[in-house]
Amino acid sequence: MKAYVFPGQGAQFSGMGLDLYQSSSKAKEKFQQANDILGFSISEIMFTGSAEDLKQTKVTQPAIFLHSVILASCLENDFQPDMVAGHSLGEISALVASKCLNFEDGLKLVHARATAMQKACEANPSTMAAILGLDDNLVEEICAETEGVVVAANYNCPGQLVISGEISAIDHACEKLTAAGARRALKLPVGGAFHSPLMEPAKLELKEAIDQTNFNSPICAIYQNVNAKAVTNPEEIKDNLIAQLTAPVRWTQTMQNMISKAGEIEVIEVGPGKVLQGLFKKVDRSISTSSASI
Repeated sequence: MKAYVFPGQGAQFSGMGLDLYQSSSKAKEKFQQANDILGFSISEIMFTGSAEDLKQTKVTQPAIFLHSVILASCLENDFQPDMVAGHSLGEISALVASKCLNFEDGLKLVHARATAMQKACEANPSTMAAILGLDDNLVEEICAETEGVVVAANYNCPGQLVISGEISAIDHACEKLTAAGARRALKLPVGGAFHSPLMEPAKLELKEAIDQTNFNSPICAIYQNVNAKAVTNPEEIKDNLIAQLTAPVRWTQTMQNMISKAGEIEVIEVGPGKVLQGLFKKVDRSISTSSASI
């Protein structure tokens, strides 16, 4: 079975999408359409912007989304998924690729999501940290007993969990986790506490945008971040997409469930980077993985 997966924030790089723009008239048309929808030249920032330019949440999210969905659209008849999933932001890319959302609505949702998250970040100085080499349960316990807002945010693979919250709470949790035997407790260069209660204001804004957007039945099941389960019902997909902003990304559980369902699985990553392929390999080294290309 073929599983197509879509990366989230952090996969961006300067020059992303330029090869698509130069090699495909369809891609060029999509990039120009995106510039019109957003009201600024996102393609110019993607192709020539600095790493600093691309790091802003309001730029990063649409840039990664565009790289992924435009590439998926260029695959045309070769894109025949049995299942799809996306990491955080990548979930919206997966919804567009699986025809649950159209391109324009997907981009507008990403823009609304990124803008709302940027505002939430500015309102509450906060951060995230990667914790390596500890059992998930122990990380959860230490977060729960740390004063302030700090929660498990991204279950990336066994032994790799990202925590999210207030800066002081993250600092204290990192000290405790290091003392408990974590191989690393590394603060990440992000603008805020994604997938934590501090994103509640952004969640309310995103709900308004999602409620005004048409969702169709996808061409295959999408494994969503909130519950790591296969979903095809549009109303359930919408509810899970809203809940995702303050809930953890259960990527470890998603990979395990996809592998269990598929039996023999081929994982194809659509978009910038190879991070998701690497995470699947950490669950099962025998899995076939590749990057989509035209």
